[in-house]
Amino acid sequence: SLVPLPSEPPPGPSHVSGLAPCLPKEGHDNTSGPRLLLSTLHPASGSSTAMDRIFSAFLLSLLLLLQSSAVYGTPPQPRGTLCRTKPTDLVFIIDSSRSVRPHEFEKIKVFVSRVIEGLDVGPNSTRVGVINYASAVKNEFSLKTHQTKAGLLQAVRRIEPLSTGTMTGLAIQFAISRAFSDSEGGRARSPNFNKVAIVVTDGRPQDGVQDVSARARAAGIEIFAIGVGRVDMHTLRQIASEPQDEHVDYVESYSVIEKLTHKFQEAFCVVSDLCATGDHDCEQICVSIPGAYKCACKEGFTLNNDGKTCTACSGGLGSALDLVFLIDGSKSVRPENFELVKKFINQIVDSLEVSDKQAQVGLVQYSSSVRQEFPLGQFKNKKDIKAAVKKMSYMEKGTMTGQALKYLVDSSFSIINGARPGVPKVGIVFTDGRSQDYITDAAKKAKDSGFRMFAVGVGNAVEDELREIASEPVAEHYFYTADFRTISKIGKKLQMKICVEEDPCECKSIVKFQSKVEDLITSLQQ
Repeated sequence: SLVPLPSEPPPGPSHVSGLAPCLPKEGHDNTSGPRLLLSTLHPASGSSTAMDRIFSAFLLSLLLLLQSSAVYGTPPQPRGTLCRTKPTDLVFIIDSSRSVRPHEFEKIKVFVSRVIEGLDVGPNSTRVGVINYASAVKNEFSLKTHQTKAGLLQAVRRIEPLSTGTMTGLAIQFAISRAFSDSEGGRARSPNFNKVAIVVTDGRPQDGVQDVSARARAAGIEIFAIGVGRVDMHTLRQIASEPQDEHVDYVESYSVIEKLTHKFQEAFCVVSDLCATGDHDCEQICVSIPGAYKCACKEGFTLNNDGKTCTACSGGLGSALDLVFLIDGSKSVRPENFELVKKFINQIVDSLEVSDKQAQVGLVQYSSSVRQEFPLGQFKNKKDIKAAVKKMSYMEKGTMTGQALKYLVDSSFSIINGARPGVPKVGIVFTDGRSQDYITDAAKKAKDSGFRMFAVGVGNAVEDELREIASEPVAEHYFYTADFRTISKIGKKLQMKICVEEDPCECKSIVKFQSKVEDLITSLQQ
């Protein structure tokens, strides 16, 4: 079970004063000096590495929580994984040049508002300013102008585009020399708070950015770059801090920029290790997670429904599971990402108890057509499954998700293809784009047949399609990520009870699975 920080109010909407629904950024030192988040939009060719990491971690995360209830006896119940944001001087620097259409500029404003909603706003916590730029720079409001979240959100709604050129370097210089100055409400540099600027642009600047960005970084400002559309990748790299795979992000259009909200909320989050401080009520084992903790039990015990106490197990022979991966092999995935998919499928296989009486694994790949790589039960051990995965070739071509779902229903979970009567059946559908065919009927039939369906989307996946594929409750069975660091948040949300026995001690094999996959995720995040 998940427990909020001590002495905080019950979980509620993101606007609760003093709290934000965010997670700490993995591997980041939140005690560092000022930071500049540069949000700029760039072409897909620059996002290969990030997409590889996102997909791999996402698939692992999905399976991890798919099994979570068996590890702890009952599914972890979120009690408000809220965290407090570190005091920050935050300045948004938003591009409103002529290439940004009016309706696209509205999307930028929504993105800015969503980030603000996740912050602790106040004169002694986070202060927010906005710079609007095109050929010239306009200070919409400074760090000292609004001291409440409501005031900030109203001010953002009033911002209008300038619709001329793109002087990104000039805007960054304005942020350094004026926006963060004492006269505009900026605070003196201190390890107790950060200075952050988020810059959004979609094109090539008409001035230089390399030198001014270097001066910003030298001043202790951390720069994040988010690119949209036809952005110049070289410019983004000149602006962003190191490591650049953590400081440069991409979305193909303004219509999906809001999906990056959680990443930037996480950057401001500060939490403590509640297990280390003893602020928990676990009977046996406290497991620290970002912003909260969950209870676990020693070997031979299972967690009770209260999420705190443990009961001795009477033994167990393991739990049966028929699991089929339905993997998008379309051309948008790209060969290097597809190899990463195969690598992490095999790491997951390493964590399963594979046998006729326990876990069986099937694998289906689809693009413009559907190809069964191997059915349930064809391979009786991990070695053979892994060898088959390594031999799988990349199909490329289109994205016929509906056809693939129909195949899953009609063939993958049929007895003739190795499915076992009475055994829980789980389908995990991964896609990175819009389906080119109709998915509604096949998605409904899969769920009506009793299959537990998870829909995992990355990049340009369509969330309406993911929701249509996912089992009920939909919020716990579909997931989208545009960034690798969202894995922790996805990890908390995904809950599914695979072990159907009344006695959770019967899930011994899944307990082992959980532990191993957690180790994999920890290693990947590091």
